[in-house]
Amino acid sequence: MGPWQLLLRPVSAAVSSSTQIAPKCLNHCSFPHLSVSFLGCVRSFSRSTNNNLEFRIAASFSGKGRKFDSQKNVDDFRSLKPPAVRHRPGRAPRPASGQDSFFVAEIAGTKDVAFGVADGVGGWADSGVDPADFSHGFCQFMAHTVAHYSSEKRLKPREIMQLGYEKIVKDGSVKAGGSTACIAVARADGILEVANLGDSGFVQLRLNAVRYASDPQTHAFNTPFQLSIIPQKMLAQEAYFGGHRLHDMPRDSVVTNHTIKNGDVLVFASDGVWDNLSPQDILKIVSGRMRTLNAWKLENDAIVLGDGIFDLTDFDTSKVQGIDTLQSLLAASIAGEAKIASLDTKRNGPFAREVQKYYPGEGWHGGKPDDICVIVVLVIS
Repeated sequence: MGPWQLLLRPVSAAVSSSTQIAPKCLNHCSFPHLSVSFLGCVRSFSRSTNNNLEFRIAASFSGKGRKFDSQKNVDDFRSLKPPAVRHRPGRAPRPASGQDSFFVAEIAGTKDVAFGVADGVGGWADSGVDPADFSHGFCQFMAHTVAHYSSEKRLKPREIMQLGYEKIVKDGSVKAGGSTACIAVARADGILEVANLGDSGFVQLRLNAVRYASDPQTHAFNTPFQLSIIPQKMLAQEAYFGGHRLHDMPRDSVVTNHTIKNGDVLVFASDGVWDNLSPQDILKIVSGRMRTLNAWKLENDAIVLGDGIFDLTDFDTSKVQGIDTLQSLLAASIAGEAKIASLDTKRNGPFAREVQKYYPGEGWHGGKPDDICVIVVLVIS
């Protein structure tokens, strides 16, 4: 998320500031008392006849200003045992995703899976705060909450967001910061519930079509809803001098419910993707890969599910097709294309088109460089 998105500011200043180089991170935080990392781990699960869906998941990412490596910048959650968090001051264990973060975890005692992305608010760097501390710590606490959930009550994504937020505030390791969040729970019985706060978002693809695309949640142009930790000193200064930092809550998130089926592709991503690629762009990338590998195929003038999709998503059999897994291929393809589009000064993506539509005097052209984070979920029966 760009540095202008913390406060409500004049649009001309907001747009021009997007070309600034991201400040060097000042602090790093880790949480040694937690037993799971911010990257929860999941592979596949056995299902009963009434709960027969599996979720094959991969993530891909690239920090702003860093080169994208399709082999290194991907995680297919091969290990079922989450690595322990080690306290290493100044060197907290994080993926190379910049201010973006993500998590994946199976809900304790169930076969349901929770996952999500969080985009740190870059504007906090102006106050000497590393924007990555909040987003990465927030995801770490959500993963911990999910993995150790003990109530018989069904865990929902807004509750995951609320509990993760409460825990990072109470912990005290992160003194200030904020992020957007798009959190989901995929249930083995075919229900997907999503809580989205801000301008991260997701699409649901089914058989070469966009079935659903979320809308960004903003206060003003390029000013998304966001969770925040605001120090008392800053609040006192605002009360005296005026001004207002955004401080939304999990209850402000938009909650949606969806039916998911065998062969569906779910793509969750930060605005580093959505500012540069449209849902139709995502569909084109996914469809190209799926049809090339016959995961989706044309039959009697209709797109249908291929017979080999299960093997393409399995760690042991997908190598036969010359890829690690289909889900990792899709995640890396989307992240890689978003990276290319963000650096292309002639290719106008969704962000550029919005600026040109509402603020033509800005003369904005091309992509919008930013941190990039993608989670791809393949639904398998």
